[in-house]
Order: sequence, then structure tokens, then C-alpha cells
Amino acid sequence: MLLLDIGNSRCKWALVQDGKWMRQGVAGNTEWLALQLAFADLPPPSRILASNVAGDAMAQRLRAVCAGWGCPLEFVTASGEQCGVRNGYQQAGRLGSDRWAALIAAWNRVHGACLVVNCGTATTVDALSDRGEFLGGLILPGAGLMQQSLATNTAQLMAEKGVLRDFPLNTADAIHSGILRATAGAIRHQFELLKARYGIVRCLIGGGAADVVQPHLDLPSERVDNLVLKGLQIIGETGA
Repeated sequence: MLLLDIGNSRCKWALVQDGKWMRQGVAGNTEWLALQLAFADLPPPSRILASNVAGDAMAQRLRAVCAGWGCPLEFVTASGEQCGVRNGYQQAGRLGSDRWAALIAAWNRVHGACLVVNCGTATTVDALSDRGEFLGGLILPGAGLMQQSLATNTAQLMAEKGVLRDFPLNTADAIHSGILRATAGAIRHQFELLKARYGIVRCLIGGGAADVVQPHLDLPSERVDNLVLKGLQIIGETGA
């Protein structure tokens, strides 16, 4: 079974056989040659499951890349209930497939109240109840996107590397500290809300910017990478 996690910037994939990850890789969303070369070396999968949040054009490119296997490409979408998780979104199908798969993986790991954080192009902060109910979540610009936005839309704020300071005294540190404080503050706020309701709460965090954000959270958190792929694996193996 081939699993594909197509985010806003990157395509992550894993080949699973008998429950074990045999191969895995990552490529930028424009690096089609690299992806084709990686897939050319794989045995034909029995099933291909994908989470795609990068739009219809990306879906068409994926179909073209996978066409040689003669195996239909299945795009996962959120539903009302799946693999023990109940979807509380007002329109269940509008929840991003990446968030849905990550919630399924988190519930399978924790089986309790949990905050699921993905620090990617966007940062998502999603809450699960102690009964596997998706309570809702936040979406905010990722750390890189915040910095890019400031550099692009302001005349004198350059995208220089800064460090975290309590009271920054230069522009680079002010931007870096503002981004981290905003992101960590949103995560911490949701964690406290969930903790007030359920007492014991876990926090799982992953994504490309997790290494930057996690050290500044000031709350117990567990780094778990590839939650989307792991959720897709659970969906595929349960036949859901």
C-alpha cells in the first residue's frame, strides 16, 4: 500500500507492507522528476491512498505520476465518523483530509483527550475529546509564512534570522520572537481549554517547523512525525 500526504509545500510518501513501512520519502510539490524516479524503484502497490490539500491541479499531476501502476488513486476525505473518531465540524466533508487523517492517527495512539498540532505551511491546532470526538481547531499561518508575509508586505522589515528574546531590541529578533510567541500562545491557550474540560490531556506535535516551536511551548508535548501518513495507514488497514 502506497500512502501520499500532499501538503501545501511538500509531498511525503510511505510504502507499507504487512503493517511495516518499507520505504518512505519526501519531495517538494514542484519536484515531479524526483518523485517519478523514487516511485519507479517501488514494487506495484496494491492500493494507493492520498491526502491532498494542494488543489485539483496537484491531484491531476499525482494521477499522472501513479498511472503506470494501473491502481486507482484514492483521495481520502473527512467523514462523519471513521476509525473511532467522530467529526464535529459543521460540514464534516469540509474538514481538511490532512487534519482528519492526523486526528485518526492521534486517537489510535492516545485514546484520550488530545491536542493535535501540525506546524507546516499553516499551523493547525485540533482538539480531540476523551471519547474521540473532534471538538474543533485553529488554523493560523505557519512560522515561515508569517515571516514571509512580513518581508513581502512591509517596506522595512527584512526576513533576517533572529533569536527569541523577552524584550527584543532589533528587528530580526522582534519578528522571530513575535512569530514564536503568537504560535506558542495559540497552542498553549487551546491546551489549557482542553485541560480545564478533561483534566489529563496529551499534546502531539509534528510538522516541518515543530523543532522551532516545541521548545517554547512550556507544556508537556510529544513529537510525533508523519501523523497524516499514519492516519492514512490506519484508514487503509481497517478498510474504512
